[in-house]
Amino acid sequence: MKRIVFFLILLLNVFWVSGKNLKYVFYFIGDGMGVNQVQTTEMYKAELEGKIGLSPLCFTQFPVSTVASTYSATNSVTDSAAGGTALATGVKTKNGAIGVMQDLKTEVSSVAVWAKNSGKRVGIATSVSVDHATPSAFYAHESSRNNYYEIGIDLYKAGFDFYAGSDFISPEDKNGNGSNLYEMADEYGYTIVRGYDDYKMKSKKSKKMILFQEEELSKRDRYSLPYAIDRTGSELNLENITKCAIDFLTKDCKNGFFLMVEGGKIDWACHSNDGATMVNEIIDFDNAIRVAYEFYLQHKDETLIVVTADHETGGISLGTGKYELNLKILEHQKNSESVFSTQVKKLRNRYGNGVPWDSVKDLLMDSFGFWDEINVSEENSERLMTIYEKSIKVDDVKMEKSEYSLDEPLAGEAKRIINELAYLGWNTGGHSAGYVPVFAIGVGSNNFTRRLNNIDVPNIIAKVAGYEKSR
Repeated sequence: MKRIVFFLILLLNVFWVSGKNLKYVFYFIGDGMGVNQVQTTEMYKAELEGKIGLSPLCFTQFPVSTVASTYSATNSVTDSAAGGTALATGVKTKNGAIGVMQDLKTEVSSVAVWAKNSGKRVGIATSVSVDHATPSAFYAHESSRNNYYEIGIDLYKAGFDFYAGSDFISPEDKNGNGSNLYEMADEYGYTIVRGYDDYKMKSKKSKKMILFQEEELSKRDRYSLPYAIDRTGSELNLENITKCAIDFLTKDCKNGFFLMVEGGKIDWACHSNDGATMVNEIIDFDNAIRVAYEFYLQHKDETLIVVTADHETGGISLGTGKYELNLKILEHQKNSESVFSTQVKKLRNRYGNGVPWDSVKDLLMDSFGFWDEINVSEENSERLMTIYEKSIKVDDVKMEKSEYSLDEPLAGEAKRIINELAYLGWNTGGHSAGYVPVFAIGVGSNNFTRRLNNIDVPNIIAKVAGYEKSR
């Protein structure tokens, strides 16, 4: 009996000490990326290859995979603030709160802070604004996720080595009392760079860095990087951000680093129920993970990569009654619903209420492949024509609102039609309480083999990495 007890103790010791040599931690969070979002993307890729089944993403081939629940302290369905706080701090809080307990006052520190206090260099990166809910949960302490200016101040106070995102949402204090967030960079020792080329020029001489997109892009949209489906090729993207983060964090790096990277616009596409845009965002997210995986291959005995999500968005279902899918059709959509809306507005500005149907039809053909790559039934043609008559040829247009966009009714109808043709269903424009996936590879990954609660993830990372937890 004593031998059995000794053996069990030895096994438990090996289980937790497996991270003894862990030096580099990558923590990827796909905002809104539930199990079915991943499955949709892999089945879409398979259909593009002419087969039924799965064409694996990089991260789905990691040797460890499980699921996690996501409820918050106050709601069965979490928001990104509470979900991000759980994944960052290991503490459940109230929906809307960032880095504080349910009382909205007691501050809780994150795994990124624990890493910093353990001597690691730290980076926080995202495809949305750097002060958005998920990234800010790793460095900020605010009763409301909407306190963007205050979150920006918290960013500087946290003092991490590298931040990246589209921009600050509110660089100016609304009360007119505080300093401009851009001007505060020098005070805290940060260099603000804009775009990949600017990073390469200034990274060597910078001690701490904030990487934003090019200023022209921020003038158009400071809230996020462009969707992958809309990119022209020159814009900053999550893959380049991850490369920059690794390059910067490995500079003068004796003790290793902790890097969190968020695929923030997966959630935005799902709020809009935009299937084609969503699969492109997940593929883009996977491209960033591939960068980390290549790093892992060179540092296998020192690296851990964990991929998960804060919640599921949209309640997506694969199949709408028929025992088949037609996901390949999504490849013909060339723009997000939001960019298509912008194109419709340009026609409206040009022609007023007299936008010709032929011009609208050409736009639908270019953006969705209708009547060209996709056979459009008489019924669906009538649907599009009806929306054209009701929304394009009138003065007072009622736009379609989702969480992060206000879109033309014609854009919404075109998106719904292509989703229907793909047999993709959506249950909500908000979040759901569905399981999210967890994938892991590297040192200590064997600790993620059971069903998890979201608060387990940062605690496991801290334990296998040897970070000392603090408030």
